[in-house]
Amino acid sequence: MSAEAQTCPALDAKELDRLRGLCRQARIDLLRSIANAGAGHTGGAMSLVEIVTALYFRVMRVDPARPDWPERDRFILSKGHSSPGLYAALAARGYFPKERLSEFDVAGGMLQGHPDMLKTPGIDMSTGSLGQGLSVGIGMALAGRLKGLNVRVFVLAGDGEMQEGQVWEAAMYAGFHKVSRLVLIVDCNSIQLTGRTDETLSLAPLAGKLEAFGWRCVECDGHDLADLVPALERAVAVEDGPVCVIARTEKGHGVSFIANRVEWHAKAPTPEQLAQAIAELEGAK
Repeated sequence: MSAEAQTCPALDAKELDRLRGLCRQARIDLLRSIANAGAGHTGGAMSLVEIVTALYFRVMRVDPARPDWPERDRFILSKGHSSPGLYAALAARGYFPKERLSEFDVAGGMLQGHPDMLKTPGIDMSTGSLGQGLSVGIGMALAGRLKGLNVRVFVLAGDGEMQEGQVWEAAMYAGFHKVSRLVLIVDCNSIQLTGRTDETLSLAPLAGKLEAFGWRCVECDGHDLADLVPALERAVAVEDGPVCVIARTEKGHGVSFIANRVEWHAKAPTPEQLAQAIAELEGAK
C-alpha cells in the first residue's frame, strides 16, 4: 500500500495484539543485535520499543520503498545511542531486510552504533551527541512549512538528555514561535548513564516547564499501547504549536533481569542471558 493511501485501522483488540506482537519481536531482534555486536545500549533501546512501533506502524506517514519521499513524516532519534530499538522497527517496517540487523555496530557497516543518515535507509538525522535533536527537528518543521510540504516532525529524546541546555533553548524558541507540526516525545525511563534521573538532576515538573514555554503536553504510559497510541494521535491533531508527549517508561522493559537496572544502560547480554531474555519474551505471548 502506498503511503498516500495508507489509513490507520481502528485501535481495537486485534490492532493492539498486532502492535504488541511487533513490540515483542522488536525486543528479541534488538537483543540479538546487541549480543552479536558485544556492545550496545540495551536499557534505553528496550524502553522506546512501543514508541517507535506506534509511530512507524500507525502514526507516521512513511513509505519504506521511498525513504527519501519528500512528503514523508520525519523522525529524529535524538537519544541516538538507543539505535538498536529503532533499527528493529525499521527492519520490521521494511526499510531493509531483517537479516541486516546482525550487522549492528560493524565498522563501516550500514547499522552504526549511532544512527547515520548517509548509511541507513529511513534515518532522517545522524545523531549521537545528545541535546541536538530538537533543534534540528524545529529546522525540519520550519523547512516543511516554507516548502509547503504536508509533513510532521517527531523527535524522541531521553529524560537524561532533557538535562541538556540546548534542549531548553530549542524548547523556548519553538514555544515562542508556535512551531507547528512538531512533536517531541520524551522517553522517561528514569535512569541515565550512572544513576536515576531524579537523583542526578530532576526534571520535575517537566510538563509545567514546557507549558510555561508555550508547549502543550500529553502524559501517558509509554508501554501501554492503549494509552500511548491515543496520546500520540492527540498530539498529531494539534495544529497551532508544538506538543510534547511525556511517555513514562521503564528502562530495559520486557525482561526481568534487565528492567529498571542502572548497569544495563550500556551492557550487552551474554549468550546465556540472551537465551533467558528471549525465553521470557516468547513466554509473554
